Amino acid sequence: MAPTPPTDNTITIPDLVRDPYPIFRRLRAEAPVCRVPALGRTLLTKAADTKYVKDTPALFSADDPGTPMKRAFHAHTLMRKDGAAHLRERGAMAPAYAPRNIRDHWTGIYHDIAETYVSRLPRGATIDLFSALAAPFSARCLTHLLGIESATDDQMIHWSQSLIDGAGNFGWDPEPFAIVDAAHDDMNALFDRETERHLVEQGPSALSAMVNADDPIELSQIRANVKIAIGGGINEPRDALCTILFGLLTNPDHIAAVREDPKWFAEAFEEGVRWVAPIQASSRRALEDTEIRGYFIARDEIVMTSQASAGRCEDVHDNGEVYDLFRPKKTHQSFGTGPHFCQGTHIARMMLVNLILPMLFDRFPNLSLPDPAAVVWRGFGFRGPLNLPVTLN
Repeated sequence: MAPTPPTDNTITIPDLVRDPYPIFRRLRAEAPVCRVPALGRTLLTKAADTKYVKDTPALFSADDPGTPMKRAFHAHTLMRKDGAAHLRERGAMAPAYAPRNIRDHWTGIYHDIAETYVSRLPRGATIDLFSALAAPFSARCLTHLLGIESATDDQMIHWSQSLIDGAGNFGWDPEPFAIVDAAHDDMNALFDRETERHLVEQGPSALSAMVNADDPIELSQIRANVKIAIGGGINEPRDALCTILFGLLTNPDHIAAVREDPKWFAEAFEEGVRWVAPIQASSRRALEDTEIRGYFIARDEIVMTSQASAGRCEDVHDNGEVYDLFRPKKTHQSFGTGPHFCQGTHIARMMLVNLILPMLFDRFPNLSLPDPAAVVWRGFGFRGPLNLPVTLN
């Protein structure tokens, strides 16, 4: 029989939350398949292994019964389902994310939101762009996509963080669960009010598509779908925007390139999400005894795939620890791969590449980051800057 993976008892959740990347780098070199008792999972840090697991749903199920997600979301969500059950719930929201809807509907609305939010930024001031723009812009756009426009930016931001903190609560601390439980009451009440409107005024939003379907999914899953989108649909564009700006603003050559040719915004986006994946890890359950990289993985063992580590894997990238706009190959798995590929990927690209980044550099051509050391990074399951103090010149 193949050997079991090595165990690393030195890795702690606080260390991973503070900065997982040195740990990932060490594991890729010494133990790319490694049991981490603090996580209760076998951690995979090589790009080939994370892709293999995600792309092989017949052998690795998304249904990880030990994850805090079910407790946090008050539902068995589509993120933890496979096959037909997953496709049915994913497909219920699909019309809202259709390319034609993005082109003909959401782009115009998002453009107007971007103009409104960028225009209110004070010229010449030093502000925290995370709270002044990245978070509220992402929140307001998402209210339209989901069809819950009556939610305030502050509500959306709070709900998103509550869901993220609950889903990432691998230490099973009672406080994050208490916070998210209260958020559910507010979310459900607002969803019910908005549903009444959508039953009368059908539109292109996700909630409207779900409640007006000929064969609608269950109410619990409609709510869960909207909550999954709130959890990921704010933090992904928010954290990606701040990460991209940090990468650009700490390198004069990068700034010169994007000012000279807007084509570099697309490259800046891909490099940003490769360098720091907004959603860093996900779990899969082995459906039968198997092997990964010569190590025995028993049936029902949980493996955690780190797309964050995969984005910096030495087998794929040279000097992957560095943000490099001019990197010729920006391969990453930051939006997932396989059946659970992120449904909002194209919308996130549109928001940042086509709208907010060009608008920011047009309005503030000398935008700067006066003190990069003041930026605080945090998170293991979800990661990004917690602040971005920039000067709006």
